Amino acid sequence: MRGMRRTVWGSLAALIMVLATGCSFATEDPNYVPPAPLPPLEQLQQVPVTEQTTLSAGEDVTAFITADKNIVCALTSSRGGHLNLPYEANSYSDAANNKFAVVPVAHCELAKYAKPDLDDIVEDCAGTGLGYLGGTALLTPEKAVYGSCRSGVTQMESEFGPKGSGGGPISKLRELPEGQNIERNGLRCSAYNGGVACGNVSGGVAFFVNREGYQLISDGGKTVRGNLKEAS
Repeated sequence: MRGMRRTVWGSLAALIMVLATGCSFATEDPNYVPPAPLPPLEQLQQVPVTEQTTLSAGEDVTAFITADKNIVCALTSSRGGHLNLPYEANSYSDAANNKFAVVPVAHCELAKYAKPDLDDIVEDCAGTGLGYLGGTALLTPEKAVYGSCRSGVTQMESEFGPKGSGGGPISKLRELPEGQNIERNGLRCSAYNGGVACGNVSGGVAFFVNREGYQLISDGGKTVRGNLKEAS
């Protein structure tokens, strides 16, 4: 009997403790359907901007890598088509480019990526023999494009692609956490929905890229091209 009394009093004490501390026990709802991700322009517009100081990658460049190490992006500048990328050799600083205007851009490279649709191949590579390949996305204040003319692999592919080394300048960049935005010179990027969206919100242009494909958004979201036809 005394054992039963102890058990009863122990159960009552535990119940009182739960009520006193306000503890609750959650159960999963089998019918719960998570909301769909926002379209890229809405994501960029609605999510607060992250402090960019820790993402600085040199003078006039803000760069980051995604948590899954599949995408690296830089909010940087272009002169005459030459990009100022802190992790890849380039001709941006050549004196011959001083005559060109400095244009703010957002540029991303992917380790694993989709091919560009034929309708989104914007040049024939001027007979250089280079291929128009996927794996890069470029945003200017006026437009977004996917893919570029090149031979060989990008720095992102060389570090984190199928035959990547796993080390290099990109591996030293800070991560932009999932669901957060970064902004520079009127352009924003957001790591979300398993990829990255970058856009000029006021201009209504953006891109979204991930392992499976890409979107090119214009006209304030009214026009969407790429192999991810539905809004991500």
